[in-house]
Amino acid sequence: MVELAVEARNITKVFSGTVRALDGLSIGVEAGKVFAMLGPNGSGKTTLMRILTTQIKATSGMASVFGLDVSREGKRIRETISYVPQEMSVWTDITGYENMLVFSKIYGIPSSQRKGMIDDALAEMDLAEFADKLVRIYSGGMIRRLEIASALLIKPRLLFLDEPTIGLDPSARKIVWDKVLAFKKELGTTVFFNTHYMDEADAYADQITIISKGKEVASGGPASGMPSVACSSRVISAISCSTSAC
Repeated sequence: MVELAVEARNITKVFSGTVRALDGLSIGVEAGKVFAMLGPNGSGKTTLMRILTTQIKATSGMASVFGLDVSREGKRIRETISYVPQEMSVWTDITGYENMLVFSKIYGIPSSQRKGMIDDALAEMDLAEFADKLVRIYSGGMIRRLEIASALLIKPRLLFLDEPTIGLDPSARKIVWDKVLAFKKELGTTVFFNTHYMDEADAYADQITIISKGKEVASGGPASGMPSVACSSRVISAISCSTSAC
């Protein structure tokens, strides 16, 4: 039987009583896989991720992470996942090491273990030589790798990445993904990422779900020949796309 890292059934999220960000969305993410949620801005990708990471509650429907209910077992879920938001989540007026130290304290890592774990995480992201540099001098790609390094401190079973390479040039995007995939291979971590880059989903995901206006357009694998991959450029442009329309 296939183990699901994430399962969501008929998830709906309504804001302010009128704005329907998610509209009956259902997904299943296999443990140990790389899953891409592909869609334009405003399609509901980040809303779903915030529900799955226990930051907000769904209006209706159910969702679980490794069998734990997101609405009732948030503390246990947060002990097994890490989340890198789309917005910058590090401080630029302190060093990379100091940022990591802050996160290690937030995660409750014992003081005796912090330095070794921080040094390992920075080395995994090729940031060891910049550990004592102010983050304000880092490139965009380096900042993203620092954010991911902080998320990897606890060696999560499930890593959530919201638009992990947005704004980066192709070379920096590749470096970020090389590091993420190396970590996944080492520990078997499940990776769930949001993107509006068609090529990124196609290159790195084992499973892809395309959504638009809070609803699923299509699901499949990048090599399955599913119509959604052919449709995705139109989806990314926020044009309503269905498998029949492609």
